[in-house]
Amino acid sequence: MHSKARLLAAASAVVALTLTGCSAGATDDSADTSDPIRFAVEQPDSMIPGNQFSSYVILESIFAPLTQVDEDGEVSFVAAESVESDDALTWTITLRDGWTFHDGEPVTAQDYVDTWNYAAYGPNAWVNGPQLANVAGYADLNPAEGEPVATELSGLSVVDDRTFTVELSAPDRQYPLQLGIGQTGLYPLPSEALDDLEAWEQAPIGNGPFELADGWSESDPIEAVAYGDYAGDAPTLDAVTFVPYLDTATAYTDALAGDIDIAAIAPGQAVQARNDFGDNVYELDAPGVDFLGFTLSDPRFSDVRVRQAISMAIDREAINDAVFGGSQVPASSLTAPSMPGDPEGVCGEYCEFDPDAAKALLEEAGGFDGEMKVHFVANWGQEDYFEAIANQLRQNLGIEAVVASPSADFAAFTELVQNATTDGPFRARWGALYPSQQNTLTAVFTATGEGNFGAGGYSSPEVDELLRQANAADTLDESLAGYVAAQERILQDFPTVPMFGNRYLYVTSDRIAELHTNAGAVDTANIAVAD
Repeated sequence: MHSKARLLAAASAVVALTLTGCSAGATDDSADTSDPIRFAVEQPDSMIPGNQFSSYVILESIFAPLTQVDEDGEVSFVAAESVESDDALTWTITLRDGWTFHDGEPVTAQDYVDTWNYAAYGPNAWVNGPQLANVAGYADLNPAEGEPVATELSGLSVVDDRTFTVELSAPDRQYPLQLGIGQTGLYPLPSEALDDLEAWEQAPIGNGPFELADGWSESDPIEAVAYGDYAGDAPTLDAVTFVPYLDTATAYTDALAGDIDIAAIAPGQAVQARNDFGDNVYELDAPGVDFLGFTLSDPRFSDVRVRQAISMAIDREAINDAVFGGSQVPASSLTAPSMPGDPEGVCGEYCEFDPDAAKALLEEAGGFDGEMKVHFVANWGQEDYFEAIANQLRQNLGIEAVVASPSADFAAFTELVQNATTDGPFRARWGALYPSQQNTLTAVFTATGEGNFGAGGYSSPEVDELLRQANAADTLDESLAGYVAAQERILQDFPTVPMFGNRYLYVTSDRIAELHTNAGAVDTANIAVAD
């Protein structure tokens, strides 16, 4: 899956195995290494942090980020000692002393700069390279046409072994948040990795709390042990086994049988899980949000009133209860409720269920002719969800033919959406890589955003300017107010229908006493084990 396709991925409603986490320090005694915790994960695709899309859980265990964000949205430091700027344009990053890779070699400023330059260089085609798009010089490495005119980011400069500076293309007060654990494209690689990536990936060396015991495989269990010289807070576990799965259903069955200690599950499994696992079900606020997208160039959906009517015709509360067991959060804004400063209710009447008003608004817009298809991916556990949406639109808008239309697989669905050939609403989602409204709003609602095609290609110069002002604000409160203003402006155009703020769900064995999390995801280095 290319990074652009992340908006369409089913991490919250189907394959919820690739979730981000963050180390918050040890809180419990270590477990017995002879019987490590078994953690179900999605099949990994790569151990190169800048070039992976399904290896998050493993990589977030064997690498450490520069910063982390606590439950109150406050930034603290992990591998960085400080991240400072006077103008929000040029940032000085100082690394902690004594931090090493798993081979004992020190982690240096040069390692970060070399890795970031390699990740950002367009011809290398690393899927997480766009995480560096806000660094000065990125456009030179990724021109819209022709060959790159540079091989290194002009905004990066090494000061000494522990210090480097980052000049951004525009001021951004949110930059320290972007250095957290979800931004795997910013993890440092040792110098030998870039000399021979293929060889290094066979036995990857990170800088995190765990190291791989014996390489890795896409389908076989992957053993990781605590790195004895880790300079951060020591992990609570001596060892963990990551067990790859193709789907959550099989992982769920194995967890029920006691063969797995931690498994992510789909929201549609919530009711069953509560019955099967009791108190061993965790429902955690997450930074993702589900939408219904539109091909805005389709004249049947080009009128904003049609999109608003569709939104008002959907009873989110009823769907949440019937399909998700109440585990998700009916959306009333464009960002996840867990985001700092999320403006709950900013969507107003258009995110409230009002079938009479919805039908009247659709008639005012000229009605709807023909069949309306609601698109999603087959065999991802989404059938009940989209059948419910189709039924409600048919009943509440008086449209005779509204059908849930599954694509054969994810590739077919993505092609349909990217080529703007849908003939009705389609499922879209954005799972933010760091807990800021900035990430979701920029990714989905700006022309260059990674998830923009999932919003029908929507963009607005006014929205761009509001986001620029919010990014450059002098204080956090001012930036949050700026993101609210951007949401208000986007919602005037209502390019997409906000559906649900995500909550990530996990089931565990009795061996797990508590899951410590950040932004809804399990922190592998800080799992509390029962006595």
